Amino acid sequence: MLLLTTTGARSGKPHTAVLGYYPDTTDRLLVVGSAGGGPKHPDWYHNLLANPRVSVETGVFTYEADAVVLRDAERDEIFDRLVEADPGWGRYQAGTTRIIPVVALTETAGGPPGAGSFADYLRKVHDAFRHELTLIRKEVVSTGSTATLGAQLRINCLKLCHGLHNHHTGESTALFPALLDQYPEAAGTIATLQAEHESIATLLTSLESLATTAAPADLLVELDRLIEALLQHLDREEEQLLPLLAG
Repeated sequence: MLLLTTTGARSGKPHTAVLGYYPDTTDRLLVVGSAGGGPKHPDWYHNLLANPRVSVETGVFTYEADAVVLRDAERDEIFDRLVEADPGWGRYQAGTTRIIPVVALTETAGGPPGAGSFADYLRKVHDAFRHELTLIRKEVVSTGSTATLGAQLRINCLKLCHGLHNHHTGESTALFPALLDQYPEAAGTIATLQAEHESIATLLTSLESLATTAAPADLLVELDRLIEALLQHLDREEEQLLPLLAG
């Protein structure tokens, strides 16, 4: 779920809606103007047509984004992909004469993480990753069909991979060098954490490659390898880095 804040087309005032979303690319999310399959587009859709600059909040992260309504073949291809993930979208479309819009939200500028300190921010991000791992594992365990499983995993895995890539890149290029400048004695710890970034990236790549082809039992083995490695890494980061950030 995300909070989408648009500017009122007539009032000019901010309006916030709670929406489900799907990751699409590394900097783009998708939302659907289903309105529960009703005959009219939702208000937030009309607002962003008038003013496509919006605010997006996904829990830990808040940022500005440009909203683009997908058209023609691109819209149809992506909508079919969303129906594969959740057949409910197809039922909504079948029950209305309007074309249910698909909107892409592309990040333009970062915003505050919604945390009082960088230590709090790190904990929030880590808890978000732990939550995503729980969702993905639940999906694998509860789904017997490889086809259905693959559709949902493409969404969940992309969300996890996108978030981890951005988080680890930020740590490697900004946080780790800053900590080393202040605490050179932490060089061994930072080197260990950086090596774990690289091994986790390899496990993520392997998981993505299996998401649409492997049987659930085989996929669960690879997923549990990732979960074990990532949870150990998150725990180690908190144990080693939070005291430095607090200091």
